[in-house]
Amino acid sequence: MLSAVRSCRVFPARIRSLASVSPSSPINPNSVGPFQVFDRNVKRMQKDRAAARDGGERSRTVDYVRNEIADALSERMQDIKRKFSSVLDLGSGPGHFSKLLDPEVTQKVVMIDSSEKLLNRDPDEEFEVPVERIHADEENLLQVVPRNSQEAIVSCLSLHWVNDLPGILVQIKEALKPDGVFLGALFGGDTLFELRTALQLAEVEREGGISPHVSPMTDSRDMSNLLGRAGFTLLTVDVDEVKVAYPSMWELLEDLQDMGESNAVVGRRHIIHRDTLIAASAIYKELHGHEDGTVPATFQVIYVIGWKPAPNQPKPLERGSGETSLKDALEH
Repeated sequence: MLSAVRSCRVFPARIRSLASVSPSSPINPNSVGPFQVFDRNVKRMQKDRAAARDGGERSRTVDYVRNEIADALSERMQDIKRKFSSVLDLGSGPGHFSKLLDPEVTQKVVMIDSSEKLLNRDPDEEFEVPVERIHADEENLLQVVPRNSQEAIVSCLSLHWVNDLPGILVQIKEALKPDGVFLGALFGGDTLFELRTALQLAEVEREGGISPHVSPMTDSRDMSNLLGRAGFTLLTVDVDEVKVAYPSMWELLEDLQDMGESNAVVGRRHIIHRDTLIAASAIYKELHGHEDGTVPATFQVIYVIGWKPAPNQPKPLERGSGETSLKDALEH
């Protein structure tokens, strides 16, 4: 249960629409190369340390954001009226999403994560369906699972740390069987904008420049275009916001560390001067603080659904073939 100050409120989706496919050329799976934005080894160590701290208890206390988003992603999966012999949870962590799977719908879940300690943090008894755990880097999916082998692949809050996002989307599509489904949730570009602005203003004031402290993230338009270029069809994109209230910026930073969500950008600064952090805390409270003394942290979440093409899938009508005017439909 969330504490009074770390209270979680889900806001209505601001975007719930059929995503348009980019007119750009498809991504060639043989030509996609990694872009080194994040240090994957550092990210793995951060997650390992978070999972091991206090025997995993500290990690469990900060599951509130991931549990909230896993629950929302599970609701989207429940809208798919289909039974699965197996679901692959890519970047599963300890299984926030996998624990919500219904044994009447899913017979088995395969969890893959780069952090062995986080992957094995929680025992099998906490899952409703049988679990298989694979310790592997999410960026190398096709080295772990064969092509055309998966009925459903889910990724809940892992893709925002992937260097080659176009490439992993291609790998996911290749790993799916025809008419297989991919469901994903990842943090969007407005995530932690309050922290970002406070740190930047504090650094300009105290040090005369800025450094990256919050990792770059994608937006909903990028995701719809990338999914289309990767070869997915029947795309949908949702954007929601989860806001959490903290006593101050310091508690937010502590919880991010316990979540394994600390900065892992290549070339990042390893140390921030304390006087800069003190200034950032004051700026954070001044710009974004609530009347009760708490400060908000916004987590923007992009939810995506895409299907691997298959001959029996429904096809959209050709442009201009409609017989009813949208204007007339709205008026009536």
